[in-house]
Amino acid sequence: MQHPKIAVVGAGPAGLTAAIILSRHGWPVTVFEADAGARSRDQGGTLDLHPDDGQLALSKAGLLEEFWKIARHEDQGERVLDALTGKVLHEETPEPGQGNRPEIDRLALRDLLLSALKAQDVKWNAQVLSVVAHPAGGQGLQLDTGIVGPFDLVIGADGAWSRVRAALTEVLPVYSGVTFVELWLSNVDALHPDIAALVGRGTMFALHNGQGIIAQRNGGGAIRVYAAFHTTPEEGDRPDRTLARINKADLLRRFTGWAPSLCNLIERAERIAAVRPIVALPPGLGWTHQPHLTLVGDAAHVMPPLGTGVNLAMLDAAELAEALVTSEQWQSALVVWEKAMLRRAEILAQQTREGFAEMFSESGQASVLQHVNENVQTEMDTP
Repeated sequence: MQHPKIAVVGAGPAGLTAAIILSRHGWPVTVFEADAGARSRDQGGTLDLHPDDGQLALSKAGLLEEFWKIARHEDQGERVLDALTGKVLHEETPEPGQGNRPEIDRLALRDLLLSALKAQDVKWNAQVLSVVAHPAGGQGLQLDTGIVGPFDLVIGADGAWSRVRAALTEVLPVYSGVTFVELWLSNVDALHPDIAALVGRGTMFALHNGQGIIAQRNGGGAIRVYAAFHTTPEEGDRPDRTLARINKADLLRRFTGWAPSLCNLIERAERIAAVRPIVALPPGLGWTHQPHLTLVGDAAHVMPPLGTGVNLAMLDAAELAEALVTSEQWQSALVVWEKAMLRRAEILAQQTREGFAEMFSESGQASVLQHVNENVQTEMDTP
């Protein structure tokens, strides 16, 4: 039986998950990634993978056992601090062996996923500019070096600003009004033991009057800090450009009056790594189905970072791949899967939109404490 030829655009968690499951079933698949190599740039912070989505996707890809070996089970804690005093308001630290959402750095997750693919399956330094009709029939991908293909199906797993999505809809992500500035501290246990003690083993939140300082343990003794704030109309809807040269003094002025222990997370940071405007696609986004194109993950439903993004993206990809390989009519399976994926995404997009707005409102701290008192885990996907 001849299988359809698949192109996956994007070598993130979703794209690689889909490619692994397809290739395990003998389907010809090629991943196209703009990065020059697997480690050519930082992939972002830490992630906790959930049993019902991220871990389930890894199980379907045959990688769950390997994940459990390298996941950071010790970093599942959560701490809420008062922004003005630095006092701990809530703390949750799973006992050793407890907790089912271990952490893994994005780079470690990419390495794990890549280990299940052949080197030739991933084309690095391949920036996809658009999806086009291939001269030989089927779908082609326009790269800066020319058109590649043809492909029977193109899966867009190329993130918030997906080039594949442009072939399905003109809708673009919208800026939430909140920007995260990411800072790094390395070797914190030796160099900054007070900061290590402040953050604890996991994620620390401090929220006040629509702003936040969020810190997360990463692998290798590092802590990533996210200084979050609403930007002004003058800073526009592309603060990654208008604030590109922001420095630590600028940031500290935005957090005047905050506890000195929390301001230390900014003041002692080795560098500012990135300015990240938080964007989202509108809940309920859909498109007219096209039989040779589809989207997964952020390309289909980018949401505010509340612990859903990567987990949902990997589940999208795993379910799509399984639907294709287990159906006698893969085109029909694609239609059914796409409808189910969009229905699920609509519900979660609305929930994350409301939760994120609540978190960065004037009553954000009270909202988070209410959630934790109701045993609803507060999470943050690091961008």
